[in-house]
Amino acid sequence: MYTVRQLSKLAGITPRALRYYDAIGLLKPSRVGENGYRYYGEEALLRLQQILLYRELDLPLAEIKNILAQPDFDVPQALMAHRAELQRRVHRLERLIRTVDHTLEHLKGIRPMTESQLFDVFNDAQQVEYEQEALQQYDPAIVRASYQRWRGYTPAQKQQIGAEGEAVYRAFLAAMPQGPESVAAQSAVADWRKHMDYFWTPNDDQLLGIASGYVADPRFRANIDKIHPDLADFIQAAVTVYVTRRTG
Repeated sequence: MYTVRQLSKLAGITPRALRYYDAIGLLKPSRVGENGYRYYGEEALLRLQQILLYRELDLPLAEIKNILAQPDFDVPQALMAHRAELQRRVHRLERLIRTVDHTLEHLKGIRPMTESQLFDVFNDAQQVEYEQEALQQYDPAIVRASYQRWRGYTPAQKQQIGAEGEAVYRAFLAAMPQGPESVAAQSAVADWRKHMDYFWTPNDDQLLGIASGYVADPRFRANIDKIHPDLADFIQAAVTVYVTRRTG
């Protein structure tokens, strides 16, 4: 059995955090001694590990509590899910490092880099953002169908889809001097909407929601800002014009 102080040292968190987890019903001690001390056994330690793993994945405490409270919650299955997500993040970071190294070599004239290679890693990141946003906002059945559709593509098809997606954002970039109501900007919006058919087909309200997310959601904006700091706002304005014209 571990006391609060011992467990906080073992797990690398503060005693205050453990007391707070107890207060909100997220992590109860295995027993409370006559002296009022909290004691934590193996089951509590395993639960704390789950909490900390979910925190690593940026889940809020309320959501973690709901997940752990599910009657069919299975620890081994959850650990496998954590492992898969962490592997995805490691793979993502490795690709980012390779892209940085390759770009440095390109700038030094050691090895040329195509425009497509500059953005390949961000195309995959954008797809992850689409999936996460869709899970929060849309019918899970639609989201699952989108996952299945994407997994069904061959590597060559995925590369083609990524290249087309890059072309869409470059079209937005080229249209910026002409304004969001221009023919070029509206054509880019139409191509952007058509490109989404590779994953799912949003309605007009959902299009507006996605475009607003590009501006309001820092996860989306961080990727688009790498192309141009004003691009997210321009896309939102252009999509608003597009939907207004369709529905007006």
